[in-house]
Amino acid sequence: MSLVRRAGRPPQAAPPGQATQDRPPRARVASWLILGGYLLGAVALTWHLWADPAGRAQVVPGNGVSHDIDLFAWFVRYEATAIAHGRLPDLVTMALNAPQGVNLMWNTSFLLPGVVLAPLTLALGPQATLTTVLTLGFAGSAATMFWVLRRWGASLAAAALGGAVFGFSPALRIAAVGHYHLQFAVLLPLMIDALLRLVTGRGRPVRTGAWLGLLTAAQLFIAEETVALTAVAAAVIVVVLAAGHPRAVPGRIRGAATGLATAAGVLVVTCGYPLWVQFHGPLAEQGSPWTPGHFRNRPGDFVNGPSGVLIHSQGTVQYLAGHPVRMVEYFAYLGWPMLVVLLLAALRFWRDPRVRALAVTFAVLEVFSLGSRTVLLRGLHYPAALLPWHYLQGVPLLSQSLPNRFSLLADGAAAVVLAFSLDLAWGRARGTRVPGPAVPAPAAGAAAPTPAADAPALSAADDAPAADAAPAADDAPAAGPPPVPDRAPAWRKAAAVALIALAVVPIIPLPLQAAAVITAPVGWQQAFARLRLAGNARVLVVPVQPATIMRWQADTGVPGSVIGGYCIAPSPGTGKAELCGSGRKPTAHYLNALWLGKPGAVAPSTARLRSDLGYWRPAAIVAVTSRDSRLGRYLTNVFGPPTLQDGSVLAWRPVAGPRAIRNGPGATLNS
Repeated sequence: MSLVRRAGRPPQAAPPGQATQDRPPRARVASWLILGGYLLGAVALTWHLWADPAGRAQVVPGNGVSHDIDLFAWFVRYEATAIAHGRLPDLVTMALNAPQGVNLMWNTSFLLPGVVLAPLTLALGPQATLTTVLTLGFAGSAATMFWVLRRWGASLAAAALGGAVFGFSPALRIAAVGHYHLQFAVLLPLMIDALLRLVTGRGRPVRTGAWLGLLTAAQLFIAEETVALTAVAAAVIVVVLAAGHPRAVPGRIRGAATGLATAAGVLVVTCGYPLWVQFHGPLAEQGSPWTPGHFRNRPGDFVNGPSGVLIHSQGTVQYLAGHPVRMVEYFAYLGWPMLVVLLLAALRFWRDPRVRALAVTFAVLEVFSLGSRTVLLRGLHYPAALLPWHYLQGVPLLSQSLPNRFSLLADGAAAVVLAFSLDLAWGRARGTRVPGPAVPAPAAGAAAPTPAADAPALSAADDAPAADAAPAADDAPAAGPPPVPDRAPAWRKAAAVALIALAVVPIIPLPLQAAAVITAPVGWQQAFARLRLAGNARVLVVPVQPATIMRWQADTGVPGSVIGGYCIAPSPGTGKAELCGSGRKPTAHYLNALWLGKPGAVAPSTARLRSDLGYWRPAAIVAVTSRDSRLGRYLTNVFGPPTLQDGSVLAWRPVAGPRAIRNGPGATLNS
């Protein structure tokens, strides 16, 4: 009997007290211990950060703290500031990238966590919030996978394994280096679970559809890209299930359509306005600032382990040194042992629809992750036309997704295959109860009802073992019939454990390395206090290094509006997505070169200076330098003596009408 067909069968009545016997307190205690173990594991990975959660951040080995972390710190601070003023954050703001501004829906603005954790940000600072999110991302992702696996039939041990493999997977460990929105994968298993309950009839259409809509809305405000990637993964699972049991499909269409329509309605109500602002409001964009084809997996990525996992070699270091994608985008690794065990599990337990569906999904997602360029493997060229992403990359929303990130979801599929395969190898087959109309309990002295001839109890030989606690209602797991005694021989159990250990040990994650974040310069807050600027006054800060400035702004709350930024915005001329402020690079590059002391920098022309100042229209210029530095002398030549100096900070105000702009000795342009 198939998983899809069984979903519509009415459950058998359980004798009084059955649920209590099937779910003893020991099982609940064990579940809580497993969840506690996940939390301890998450703390162990992030303990270097917890030494100073407000002042330390994780680093990319050999490259220091990623600028992506400064970006997330800025967004978290911005959202907390809005909450402190009694409102939700604006979706379009000029607090960054003034005077053009930035559309938060086109950026990784991390809106939902930033709003929910605003009190923590206001109390301890944005970095403490990000450290908390990182820890919860590991533990929470493992916990939700554990819960979903229990719903779909995994034993405690198997679900614990699957949760750990997903929550602490190599992909999430790499994402933790700087991509908080990808690493916080807590809702992804729940979204796929809700969709599968709709298409298999295990959930009530309206209620489950509303739950799916709320989950999707929440994920959209965490990481919009992963909503599209999860939809693709879920579609693959559904197609595989439907292809395996085509006769069951007509009976599921109505309920699934009702649930999906409900989900869409909830999504429109909760996200309609933000999505309108994104696609039709100010600063709407087209295309991507990145080259999506560049962010793809290479065949060698699957077997060359990064430094963040337990087993890696010098050869891996050399491989990664020549890799075109930065370490923060290296998501594919699982290792030869894991790939071999997954293949063996899929072949051995192919009859189980859960193993079959997730094994196929794993393979398809990893093929998607190869992108849309020719693949070179052992001297053979595989043309892009053979890769499915070649045809999907033009689909709306998917066109802005980076294909290598499919590996995040592929790791989840691998975790599910391992979990159910472990149960099957141990012979942990159980009967199952599924949602449906209740069967009245027999009267005293009457014989218990027997299953219909076409609805036998399930066992290991019947396609899919079910749960210790298969769901008997829409959202809550319930007990099923007693387990079938283990029939697997001892050698098979030992072999299963040995193979699982062989696959998992090499990918055990190592603790994140940490370093201190760049603190605001001496005199930073005092200088802004003395300038007495309006809250929305735009400021040109030198060095014009957006990520650094955003870190100082996030940690101190000043200035209220900064020129430029490390973000994505549309090109003023074409609307194509590009990095913020790229149209004003000549002046910014020269100021940065002076600040860094780089020789040979060519000063911008007088016309360029006037044009850029006219575009920026700063209320003040703040430079982290000294009066006698090259930068200090240049700015003094242009704007006259500084209005004030505090510590290592010089400031000029007002700058709307400088006395003169000098382009080199003796070259003066009167304003």
